[in-house]
Amino acid sequence: MRDPALEHACEIVAAARGGGGPLVQTFFDEATSSATYLVRDPGSRACAVIDSVLGFDPSSGRTCNGPTEALCAAIRAEGLEVAWILETHVHADHLSAAARLKEAFGGRTAIGAAVTKVADLFAGLIGPTRAEAAFDRLLRDGDRLSIGGLDGVVLAVPGHTPADVAFVIGDAVFVGDTLFMPDFGTARADFPGADAALLYASIQRLLSLPPETRLFTCHDYKAPGRDAYAWETTVAAERVGNVHVREGVTEAEFVALRRARDATLPVPKLIWPALQVNLRGGRLPEPEPDGGRYLKIPVNAI
Repeated sequence: MRDPALEHACEIVAAARGGGGPLVQTFFDEATSSATYLVRDPGSRACAVIDSVLGFDPSSGRTCNGPTEALCAAIRAEGLEVAWILETHVHADHLSAAARLKEAFGGRTAIGAAVTKVADLFAGLIGPTRAEAAFDRLLRDGDRLSIGGLDGVVLAVPGHTPADVAFVIGDAVFVGDTLFMPDFGTARADFPGADAALLYASIQRLLSLPPETRLFTCHDYKAPGRDAYAWETTVAAERVGNVHVREGVTEAEFVALRRARDATLPVPKLIWPALQVNLRGGRLPEPEPDGGRYLKIPVNAI
Protein backbone atom coordinates (compact mmCIF):
# COMPACT_ATOMS: atom_id res chain seq x y z
CA MET A 1 0.00 0.00 0.00
CA ARG A 2 1.30 3.45 -0.92
CA ASP A 3 2.24 5.91 1.79
CA PRO A 4 2.10 9.34 0.10
CA ALA A 5 3.25 11.24 3.20
CA LEU A 6 6.28 9.00 3.61
CA GLU A 7 7.05 9.23 -0.09
CA HIS A 8 6.98 13.01 0.12
CA ALA A 9 9.21 12.90 3.21
CA CYS A 10 11.76 10.80 1.31
CA GLU A 11 11.68 13.31 -1.55
CA ILE A 12 12.33 16.18 0.87
CA VAL A 13 15.28 14.36 2.44
CA ALA A 14 16.74 13.51 -0.98
CA ALA A 15 16.41 17.10 -2.17
CA ALA A 16 18.30 18.33 0.89
CA ARG A 17 21.39 16.22 0.20
CA GLY A 18 24.54 18.25 -0.30
CA GLY A 19 23.85 21.01 2.19
CA GLY A 20 20.24 21.91 1.55
CA GLY A 21 19.01 21.01 5.01
CA PRO A 22 18.20 23.20 7.98
CA LEU A 23 20.61 24.64 10.51
CA VAL A 24 19.76 23.01 13.83
CA GLN A 25 20.75 24.40 17.22
CA THR A 26 19.97 22.42 20.36
CA PHE A 27 19.16 23.79 23.82
CA PHE A 28 19.25 21.01 26.40
CA ASP A 29 17.48 21.27 29.76
CA GLU A 30 19.15 18.90 32.22
CA ALA A 31 16.36 19.27 34.80
CA THR A 32 13.93 17.50 32.46
CA SER A 33 16.46 15.82 30.13
CA SER A 34 14.72 17.63 27.26
CA ALA A 35 16.08 18.96 23.97
CA THR A 36 14.56 22.06 22.38
CA TYR A 37 15.44 22.74 18.76
CA LEU A 38 15.89 26.00 16.91
CA VAL A 39 15.52 25.08 13.25
CA ARG A 40 16.72 27.70 10.76
CA ASP A 41 16.45 28.21 7.05
CA PRO A 42 20.05 28.91 5.92
CA GLY A 43 18.77 31.12 3.11
CA SER A 44 16.64 33.49 5.19
CA ARG A 45 15.91 34.61 8.74
CA ALA A 46 12.96 32.22 9.09
CA CYS A 47 13.05 29.65 11.89
CA ALA A 48 10.94 27.26 13.94
CA VAL A 49 11.14 26.19 17.57
CA ILE A 50 10.37 22.56 18.37
CA ASP A 51 9.50 21.20 21.85
CA SER A 52 10.26 24.20 24.05
CA VAL A 53 10.58 23.91 27.84
CA LEU A 54 9.15 26.18 30.53
CA GLY A 55 10.87 26.02 33.90
CA PHE A 56 8.67 24.78 36.73
CA ASP A 57 9.41 24.09 40.40
CA PRO A 58 6.70 21.75 41.75
CA SER A 59 7.70 22.49 45.35
CA SER A 60 6.95 26.20 45.11
CA GLY A 61 4.59 26.12 42.14
CA ARG A 62 6.68 28.78 40.41
CA THR A 63 7.42 28.95 36.70
CA CYS A 64 10.48 30.56 35.13
CA ASN A 65 11.97 31.27 31.72
CA GLY A 66 15.35 29.74 32.57
CA PRO A 67 15.25 26.88 30.03
CA THR A 68 14.42 29.32 27.19
CA GLU A 69 16.84 32.15 27.99
CA ALA A 70 19.62 30.95 25.68
CA LEU A 71 17.10 30.10 22.96
CA CYS A 72 15.53 33.55 23.09
CA ALA A 73 18.95 35.20 23.13
CA ALA A 74 19.91 33.29 19.97
CA ILE A 75 16.70 34.31 18.18
CA ARG A 76 17.26 37.97 19.06
CA ALA A 77 20.99 37.98 18.31
CA GLU A 78 20.45 36.63 14.80
CA GLY A 79 17.34 38.69 14.14
CA LEU A 80 15.38 35.54 13.36
CA GLU A 81 11.70 35.45 12.45
CA VAL A 82 9.78 32.66 14.15
CA ALA A 83 7.41 31.04 11.68
CA TRP A 84 6.35 28.04 13.79
CA ILE A 85 6.35 26.92 17.42
CA LEU A 86 5.86 23.18 17.14
CA GLU A 87 5.13 20.34 19.57
CA THR A 88 5.81 16.72 18.68
CA HIS A 89 3.22 15.58 21.27
CA VAL A 90 1.59 16.45 24.58
CA HIS A 91 4.58 16.13 26.88
CA ALA A 92 4.10 14.52 30.28
CA ASP A 93 7.55 15.30 31.69
CA HIS A 94 7.93 19.03 31.13
CA LEU A 95 5.84 22.14 30.61
CA SER A 96 5.81 23.82 27.20
CA ALA A 97 6.98 27.40 26.78
CA ALA A 98 5.03 27.75 23.52
CA ALA A 99 2.67 30.45 24.76
CA ARG A 100 5.49 32.61 26.13
CA LEU A 101 7.51 32.23 22.95
CA LYS A 102 4.50 33.18 20.83
CA GLU A 103 3.97 36.28 22.95
CA ALA A 104 7.63 37.24 22.58
CA PHE A 105 8.24 36.42 18.92
CA GLY A 106 4.97 35.65 17.17
CA GLY A 107 4.74 32.57 14.99
CA ARG A 108 2.04 29.91 14.77
CA THR A 109 1.69 27.16 17.35
CA ALA A 110 0.91 23.65 16.13
CA ILE A 111 0.57 20.07 17.37
CA GLY A 112 -0.83 16.80 16.08
CA ALA A 113 -4.60 16.81 15.50
CA ALA A 114 -5.08 13.82 17.81
CA VAL A 115 -4.36 16.14 20.74
CA THR A 116 -8.15 16.21 21.14
CA LYS A 117 -8.07 12.47 21.89
CA VAL A 118 -5.46 13.03 24.57
CA ALA A 119 -7.64 15.75 26.11
CA ASP A 120 -10.62 13.39 26.14
CA LEU A 121 -8.59 10.57 27.73
CA PHE A 122 -7.56 12.77 30.66
CA ALA A 123 -10.75 14.80 31.04
CA GLY A 124 -11.98 12.63 33.90
CA LEU A 125 -8.79 13.29 35.85
CA ILE A 126 -7.96 16.95 35.21
CA GLY A 127 -11.22 18.28 33.78
CA PRO A 128 -12.20 19.13 30.21
CA THR A 129 -9.76 21.03 28.00
CA ARG A 130 -10.55 22.59 24.64
CA ALA A 131 -7.21 21.61 23.17
CA GLU A 132 -8.40 22.28 19.63
CA ALA A 133 -8.73 25.97 20.51
CA ALA A 134 -5.33 26.21 22.20
CA PHE A 135 -3.22 25.94 19.04
CA ASP A 136 -3.15 27.91 15.81
CA ARG A 137 -3.09 24.72 13.77
CA LEU A 138 -3.75 21.02 14.35
CA LEU A 139 -1.56 18.93 12.07
CA ARG A 140 -2.48 15.74 10.24
CA ASP A 141 -0.41 13.12 8.51
CA GLY A 142 0.97 14.50 5.26
CA ASP A 143 0.39 18.16 6.10
CA ARG A 144 3.08 20.40 4.66
CA LEU A 145 5.02 23.12 6.44
CA SER A 146 7.45 25.72 5.19
CA ILE A 147 10.15 27.60 7.08
CA GLY A 148 11.39 30.23 4.70
CA GLY A 149 12.72 28.23 1.76
CA LEU A 150 12.72 24.93 3.65
CA ASP A 151 10.06 22.33 2.85
CA GLY A 152 8.63 20.16 5.58
CA VAL A 153 6.03 17.45 6.02
CA VAL A 154 4.25 15.99 9.05
CA LEU A 155 4.35 12.26 9.73
CA ALA A 156 1.89 10.87 12.27
CA VAL A 157 3.74 8.47 14.58
CA PRO A 158 1.24 7.36 17.25
CA GLY A 159 2.06 4.80 19.90
CA HIS A 160 3.73 6.73 22.72
CA THR A 161 0.57 8.85 22.70
CA PRO A 162 -2.21 9.07 20.10
CA ALA A 163 -1.04 12.55 19.07
CA ASP A 164 2.66 12.03 18.35
CA VAL A 165 3.95 13.49 15.11
CA ALA A 166 7.42 13.78 13.57
CA PHE A 167 8.52 16.81 11.59
CA VAL A 168 10.56 16.14 8.44
CA ILE A 169 12.36 19.37 7.53
CA GLY A 170 14.95 19.00 4.81
CA ASP A 171 17.23 16.11 5.78
CA ALA A 172 16.35 16.45 9.49
CA VAL A 173 13.53 14.68 11.34
CA PHE A 174 12.38 15.70 14.80
CA VAL A 175 10.99 12.49 16.25
CA GLY A 176 9.81 13.55 19.71
CA ASP A 177 9.76 10.64 22.15
CA THR A 178 9.17 7.96 19.51
CA LEU A 179 12.86 7.08 19.28
CA PHE A 180 15.79 7.80 21.56
CA MET A 181 19.48 7.38 20.89
CA PRO A 182 20.29 3.85 19.67
CA ASP A 183 21.86 2.85 23.00
CA PHE A 184 18.76 3.92 24.97
CA GLY A 185 15.94 2.57 22.78
CA THR A 186 12.40 3.81 22.41
CA ALA A 187 9.55 5.62 24.13
CA ARG A 188 7.26 4.05 26.71
CA ALA A 189 3.82 2.94 25.59
CA ASP A 190 1.78 2.69 28.78
CA PHE A 191 0.05 6.06 28.98
CA PRO A 192 -3.72 6.21 28.33
CA GLY A 193 -4.20 5.80 24.58
CA ALA A 194 -0.69 4.44 24.05
CA ASP A 195 -0.12 1.24 22.08
CA ALA A 196 3.17 -0.64 21.73
CA ALA A 197 2.16 -2.25 18.43
CA LEU A 198 1.30 1.16 16.99
CA LEU A 199 4.61 2.48 18.26
CA TYR A 200 6.43 -0.32 16.47
CA ALA A 201 4.65 0.50 13.21
CA SER A 202 5.44 4.20 13.61
CA ILE A 203 9.11 3.45 14.19
CA GLN A 204 9.25 1.23 11.11
CA ARG A 205 7.82 4.12 9.15
CA LEU A 206 10.55 6.46 10.36
CA LEU A 207 13.22 3.87 9.66
CA SER A 208 11.99 3.66 6.06
CA LEU A 209 13.47 7.11 5.44
CA PRO A 210 16.86 7.29 3.66
CA PRO A 211 19.67 5.93 5.86
CA GLU A 212 21.54 9.25 6.00
CA THR A 213 18.50 11.11 7.39
CA ARG A 214 19.36 13.00 10.57
CA LEU A 215 17.13 12.19 13.55
CA PHE A 216 16.75 14.52 16.54
CA THR A 217 15.25 13.14 19.76
CA CYS A 218 13.26 15.03 22.38
CA HIS A 219 15.11 13.52 25.34
CA ASP A 220 18.31 11.86 26.41
CA TYR A 221 18.97 10.14 29.72
CA LYS A 222 22.57 8.93 29.17
CA ALA A 223 22.54 5.21 28.47
CA PRO A 224 24.57 3.00 30.80
CA GLY A 225 28.24 3.45 30.01
CA ARG A 226 27.77 6.81 28.28
CA ASP A 227 28.69 9.95 30.24
CA ALA A 228 27.68 12.66 27.75
CA TYR A 229 24.20 13.69 26.64
CA ALA A 230 23.39 13.05 22.99
CA TRP A 231 20.36 13.79 20.89
CA GLU A 232 21.32 13.48 17.20
CA THR A 233 21.52 10.18 15.35
CA THR A 234 20.65 8.79 11.90
CA VAL A 235 18.21 6.34 10.41
CA ALA A 236 21.14 4.05 9.57
CA ALA A 237 22.42 4.06 13.16
CA GLU A 238 18.94 3.31 14.54
CA ARG A 239 18.37 0.47 12.08
CA VAL A 240 21.59 -1.25 13.08
CA GLY A 241 21.99 -0.37 16.73
CA ASN A 242 18.74 0.52 18.50
CA VAL A 243 18.66 -1.71 21.58
CA HIS A 244 14.86 -2.10 21.39
CA VAL A 245 13.95 -2.07 17.72
CA ARG A 246 16.97 -2.68 15.50
CA GLU A 247 16.57 -4.63 12.27
CA GLY A 248 15.41 -8.18 12.93
CA VAL A 249 13.30 -7.35 16.02
CA THR A 250 9.73 -8.46 15.35
CA GLU A 251 6.60 -6.64 16.42
CA ALA A 252 5.79 -9.39 18.93
CA GLU A 253 9.27 -9.19 20.44
CA PHE A 254 9.09 -5.41 20.67
CA VAL A 255 5.63 -5.40 22.27
CA ALA A 256 6.74 -7.95 24.87
CA LEU A 257 9.89 -5.95 25.64
CA ARG A 258 7.98 -2.69 25.89
CA ARG A 259 5.30 -4.11 28.19
CA ALA A 260 7.88 -5.64 30.51
CA ARG A 261 9.96 -2.46 30.63
CA ASP A 262 7.00 -0.11 31.00
CA ALA A 263 5.76 -2.06 34.03
CA THR A 264 8.91 -0.96 35.88
CA LEU A 265 8.75 2.76 34.98
CA PRO A 266 7.44 5.36 37.45
CA VAL A 267 4.80 7.95 36.59
CA PRO A 268 6.59 11.11 35.36
CA LYS A 269 7.01 13.57 38.22
CA LEU A 270 5.49 16.49 36.31
CA ILE A 271 2.70 14.63 34.53
CA TRP A 272 -0.23 16.51 36.12
CA PRO A 273 1.05 20.08 35.77
CA ALA A 274 2.49 19.23 32.34
CA LEU A 275 -0.78 17.90 30.94
CA GLN A 276 -2.81 20.83 32.23
CA VAL A 277 -0.43 23.37 30.72
CA ASN A 278 0.51 21.55 27.52
CA LEU A 279 -3.07 20.75 26.50
CA ARG A 280 -3.58 24.52 26.67
CA GLY A 281 -0.70 25.21 24.30
CA GLY A 282 1.68 26.22 27.09
CA ARG A 283 -0.83 28.45 28.88
CA LEU A 284 -1.48 28.28 32.61
CA PRO A 285 -5.04 27.57 33.78
CA GLU A 286 -7.35 30.57 33.88
CA PRO A 287 -7.51 32.46 37.21
CA GLU A 288 -10.07 31.35 39.78
CA PRO A 289 -12.44 33.91 41.39
CA ASP A 290 -9.79 34.65 44.03
CA GLY A 291 -7.34 35.61 41.30
CA GLY A 292 -5.08 32.59 41.79
CA ARG A 293 -4.18 29.99 39.17
CA TYR A 294 -4.27 26.37 40.29
CA LEU A 295 -3.16 23.00 38.98
CA LYS A 296 -5.11 19.87 39.89
CA ILE A 297 -3.56 16.69 41.24
CA PRO A 298 -5.98 13.75 41.08
CA VAL A 299 -5.76 11.65 44.26
CA ASN A 300 -5.79 7.83 44.13
CA ALA A 301 -6.89 8.04 40.49
CA ILE A 302 -4.18 5.90 38.86
